[in-house]
Amino acid sequence: MGRAAQHTRNLTDQQLALQNQLISQSNQQGQQDRAQIMPTIQSLLNSQGYTPQQQSAITQQSLGAANTAFDALRERAANRMAATNNSAGYGDTLAQLGRQQAQTDASQAQQNQIAFANQQLKEQMAGLSALGQTYGIGTNLLGKAMGVPSELLGVRQRASQSSGSGLGSLFGVGAGIASLFG
Repeated sequence: MGRAAQHTRNLTDQQLALQNQLISQSNQQGQQDRAQIMPTIQSLLNSQGYTPQQQSAITQQSLGAANTAFDALRERAANRMAATNNSAGYGDTLAQLGRQQAQTDASQAQQNQIAFANQQLKEQMAGLSALGQTYGIGTNLLGKAMGVPSELLGVRQRASQSSGSGLGSLFGVGAGIASLFG
């Protein structure tokens, strides 16, 4: 082997050794990074969504808002009866308010349960996404490995983003009942 060829071979070996060292350092750093982030990812994957205390607070707040509106309507009916000194229709109005409040409360409780389930799914999807990014695997592939079709993952995500609080229908009902007293 000639002197130029030997020199080229030495330079190539040095470059290869340097690349291998950099790859090794990068792999070690990647392993350290993954070890640090894995507890958080695991926490998201095993998420139960909102804590029971958070669920209770959300439920109390949402049902409290609904009940406050109905209490105001009951008070308005009582004031109207007192002002006119006529109790005709007061009992029917209270019965109607009671039925509508029960329907509104049931609907709000159902929407809360959906929101709780969506929060759990959202956190688990965030865990899947983080896991995928950590290891360079697509979320859809991870979802399929777990038996969840990618189409469903997209549909659930879009549905979760478009859910509302449900109080809009309450105020529509309240306005309709309020017109009975106007």
